[in-house]
Amino acid sequence: MPVPKYSKWNITDASLGTEELAHLEMVAAIVHQLTKNLSMEQIEASGFRNYYVDHTVGIWPQAAGGVPFNACEFQSKGDIITDLMEDMAAEQKARSTYDNILRLVKDEPDVYEPIKFLRAREIVHFQRFGEALRIVQDHLDSKNFYAFNPGFDCNKS
Repeated sequence: MPVPKYSKWNITDASLGTEELAHLEMVAAIVHQLTKNLSMEQIEASGFRNYYVDHTVGIWPQAAGGVPFNACEFQSKGDIITDLMEDMAAEQKARSTYDNILRLVKDEPDVYEPIKFLRAREIVHFQRFGEALRIVQDHLDSKNFYAFNPGFDCNKS
């Protein structure tokens, strides 16, 4: 039985999606641990007041600038080259965010160590997506990767 040409890719959508949700859960747990016992004075002094008004100290995923998480964060064009590049960029953006967090929490090992772990996972994901991109490119009939959508356009005789 022939081996599918992309079977060398060692990460699946399901395993990656599950792990990314686990990352969100870990970050939410850290935020909860850091905020659950805040006094009103601490909330006011830390600039957490507006968030508190809407969410008390519940977890509401949002960017540091206050933009709530939404489905627009997921990008998909249906083109394997475009989508893998987007995936790689997302992993790098997450790694950069973790780098910034690590600079802020050097003296807090209960935050530093889990964030350091998450950062390492982003690097692994970036590498796996890069491997997948290389496999796709190696199996294309044309080396002009941007002339067509390899997942949609077929060579027709």
